[in-house]
Amino acid sequence: MKTKITFLIALFIGLSFGFAQQDEESITKLSIFHEYVKAKNYDAAYQPWMDVRTKNPKFNNAIYVDGEKILNHKIKNSSGADKVAYINDLIKLYDQRSEHFASRTPVGKYGALKSQLMYDNRKDLGTSNEALYDSFDAVYKADKKNFKNPKSLYTYFSLMVELYDAKVKPAKDLFNKYDDIVEKIQDEIKFASGKLNALVAKEEGGTALTSKEGKYKKYYGQVLSAYDKIASGIDGKLGPRANCDNLIPLYERDFAEHTNDGVWLKRAVSRMYYKECTDSPLYEKLVKAYDETAPSADTKYFVGTILFKNGKENEAISYFKQSYDLEEDTFKKAGLANRIGLILKKKGRYGQARTYFRNSLKLNPSNGRPHISIAAMYAASANSCGDTTFNKRAVYWLAAQEAQKAARVDPTQKKNAAKSVANYKAKAPSKADVFSSGRAGEVIKIGCWIGGSVTVPKL
Repeated sequence: MKTKITFLIALFIGLSFGFAQQDEESITKLSIFHEYVKAKNYDAAYQPWMDVRTKNPKFNNAIYVDGEKILNHKIKNSSGADKVAYINDLIKLYDQRSEHFASRTPVGKYGALKSQLMYDNRKDLGTSNEALYDSFDAVYKADKKNFKNPKSLYTYFSLMVELYDAKVKPAKDLFNKYDDIVEKIQDEIKFASGKLNALVAKEEGGTALTSKEGKYKKYYGQVLSAYDKIASGIDGKLGPRANCDNLIPLYERDFAEHTNDGVWLKRAVSRMYYKECTDSPLYEKLVKAYDETAPSADTKYFVGTILFKNGKENEAISYFKQSYDLEEDTFKKAGLANRIGLILKKKGRYGQARTYFRNSLKLNPSNGRPHISIAAMYAASANSCGDTTFNKRAVYWLAAQEAQKAARVDPTQKKNAAKSVANYKAKAPSKADVFSSGRAGEVIKIGCWIGGSVTVPKL
């Protein structure tokens, strides 16, 4: 042990952390508690860690990195007054870290950790929902860029919902906070997708990823899965509170005040659209005002949805094309192409829908949803895109292949893709059918709008 401590002392000094100017006792105790933390022996680490922290809180950032682990262990394994004391000490530790190592302590990250700690232990601390919301809100407003923890974003919005239900916050604040957090989540998804897309493109191009790149691919996939999960959770939290009965009176009341406010109009139109309040005359009124105030890819898309609703499909498609051509942001353009594809798919315009889905995939290849949509269209066309029973059922192989692509590129769609693949393969010709047909290995050309081919599996 003595040899190891001596080695660690030399190591810390060699890394130029400024230890040469500090006392040897603190250096030794830092080495000791750091080794205990690495071994996950947090109880043994506690006293030497507290000694260094108390004597000189500016000594080294390891006080805060290791201290967080030590106190979380203490909180988890204590109760009553002891637990509350450890919780308050971890809150204090976050504050001390911010004071002494500000450059390594982004407010958005560590402020969210502190607020989340208070929320997770709200019963022990006796903290009100309003105080907790104010804590998250202050951090979010101070450093939105670094406030990116999925769990904390979900908690932040959940508290807004609870305050709305308690009639502490008005509907206007609820909807504004929803839009704000959803936009934040989209920004984080955009960033992670961009990183993942580069890796997917390399892999799909036939170049193996390095070990480091493989780890990054896994990491960004996990990030996307986390945000995908909380995005659904936040929608669920909002739930019926954003129904047409609530939205329409609110937007009718505030419309005159925001007639020329592009941001307000965008959010109002989006909310009305996604909550299927498009039959209200107010929706068309909002869309027209939005298009006049801030014409953009978004406004052309929403005008297109109105035209589709009114039966003017060709004119609507023209507006969708304008929308797509106007959008310059690659990530938003990919999402827009997918939304247009879904509308065209619902209308049975499969060929046009596939074009938009494929455009979406080119722009954002790590989003597997367009693959699943294309597969569903292939499956829906099986009876009309084959000339014999065998050839019609062969279309399901093509659908399964397309759905498999979703699982390969998008970790959030693995379950959906697996379910689709199993369904399509069950509808395709069986091994017995292939054997009796004698067509194993044959390439079948598929007609109609699909215009592709599929190879009969070899036995």
